[in-house]
Amino acid sequence: MCGIAGIYQFKNKVELNALKKMTDTIAHRGPDGEGHWINPEGSLGFGHRRLSIIDLSNHAKQPMHYANQRYTITFNGEIYNYIEIKNELIKKGYLFTSQSDTEVLLALYDCKKEQCLQDLDGMFAFAIWDEQEKTLFCARDRFGEKPFHYYYDENGFVFSSEIKQFWPIGITKELDTEKFTSFIKYGQIDRSEDITATFFKKIKRLDAAHYLKINAEKKISIEKYWSIPDTKKYFEGSIEQAAETFLELFTHSIRLRLRSDVPVGSSLSGGLDSSSIVMLIDALKGKELKQNTFSARFKDFAKDEGKHIEEVVKACKNVAVHYTWPDKDYFEHAFEKVTYHQDEPYGSASIVAQYAVMELAKQHGVTVLLDGQGADEQLAGYIPYYHEYLKQLFYTQPFLYKKEHAAYRQYHQEAIPFISVEKRETLRMKLGRYKRIALKQELPYQHALNDRLKNDTATVGLKELLRYADRNSMAHSREVRLPFLSHKLVEFVFSLPDHYKLNEGWTKFVLRKAMNNILPHSICWRVDKIGYEPPQKRWIESDKYETEIKKAASFFDIKRVPDPANKTVFTEDWRLLMASKFI
Repeated sequence: MCGIAGIYQFKNKVELNALKKMTDTIAHRGPDGEGHWINPEGSLGFGHRRLSIIDLSNHAKQPMHYANQRYTITFNGEIYNYIEIKNELIKKGYLFTSQSDTEVLLALYDCKKEQCLQDLDGMFAFAIWDEQEKTLFCARDRFGEKPFHYYYDENGFVFSSEIKQFWPIGITKELDTEKFTSFIKYGQIDRSEDITATFFKKIKRLDAAHYLKINAEKKISIEKYWSIPDTKKYFEGSIEQAAETFLELFTHSIRLRLRSDVPVGSSLSGGLDSSSIVMLIDALKGKELKQNTFSARFKDFAKDEGKHIEEVVKACKNVAVHYTWPDKDYFEHAFEKVTYHQDEPYGSASIVAQYAVMELAKQHGVTVLLDGQGADEQLAGYIPYYHEYLKQLFYTQPFLYKKEHAAYRQYHQEAIPFISVEKRETLRMKLGRYKRIALKQELPYQHALNDRLKNDTATVGLKELLRYADRNSMAHSREVRLPFLSHKLVEFVFSLPDHYKLNEGWTKFVLRKAMNNILPHSICWRVDKIGYEPPQKRWIESDKYETEIKKAASFFDIKRVPDPANKTVFTEDWRLLMASKFI
């Protein structure tokens, strides 16, 4: 886990000082070392900051060369299946001088070029220079766990882990006011029609599951190398068989993500996802190796998750739990720091609570944390997904719709009301539905749930959360690993029929079935979902923040809309406060 930088000059020479400025800006991403390299022609340079995780020796330092310096890489991330890949490459005659996954990645690229990406189970953002072909190859992992930003014009190509790296070398910092206005009004961080845009003009991000090439003629091309498969035939086994397969894939993913030469722990919110990871690690490690967990708690707040966290810890054999208690004072202390590290706006103060968890892990000397992100988007963990499912069932399976609607009313109606489709359907809509049924045409919302889950997993939604986690963890030189984002596990989940995800009022049904004999019943079959939701309204109530909110409203010419109920953390005042930090 590290930070990377690169400059490819089309007309001039690369200056070492410019590379050094870029890597100095992200020293927090790599406190264990730095490296810089410029090719013989002086046209291309790589920079690197190192956080040592696999092979702590100098053999693993970067930028790293391979094949008599034909290839040079700067790499941020982890290739979890590097041992298996390395064994296959050794059979083909490849030799290695280190125990690092970086060298394995270089050898695999020599063997397969861009097809190497198909073999990788990992999180990554990297650039490889081929001195023989004079080509630059850059790639990002399937889900976007690791960042890759770039600036491109007729003079050259510059890339970085974080946006703040561009400013010290003279690239103009210019806000995209249209994007900021959209964020303030609607809470929109990313847009599917322009997913590569950042909040700064001319700064782009390479999208997840894409690679970028610049050939010898300095021409740039970008290609997508992976997507969630379109399911033509769903898994035909029983829910019990699906749960068994899910547990096998999930456990294997956790086992791979425990590979490390430094201490590994877990973040624990008390919810289904993080609790599942903690308890499976506890089973894998046994009584000999203690697992450290890290959690945020909130004093005198109804949504504090302490009782659920304690229930999980009590059920484990060998877990040491650590708590951080962020409050209003902590928020005022950390808010500016979090915003600096995030580079762009974020959705709520829960990101400050996450920052506090990473800080706590650093205080206890645990470098790597496993976390539960990614489960909600693929397994339909958020309650509004049930709305999509109910609309779908109304048109496609009316009898099942009645059953699921009744279950929804029992478990969730009070928290998030659902207006039944019958009440919203006009006579014209009803006649249109009967006509489509008679003509055997596709009905509205035919694949509503699956389409929404795919979009939130691979287009917008999850990518925002991954950005928050990367910046918060790296602010404290910590690494976050996400077992739910094994692509083989994700592909299996999307092969399951919808009722294996949402069933009789339960979200993430196949995960609950898989963990039924492992988790405490009160955790496995929790109905409510909270996560790290802090008392945000209380935190931002001050004259100082009110002044900043008014300043942003004036700057963006936005009339504030009163929200007396203030039932959600996703408020306009929060977004205005957020925007005030960038003007």
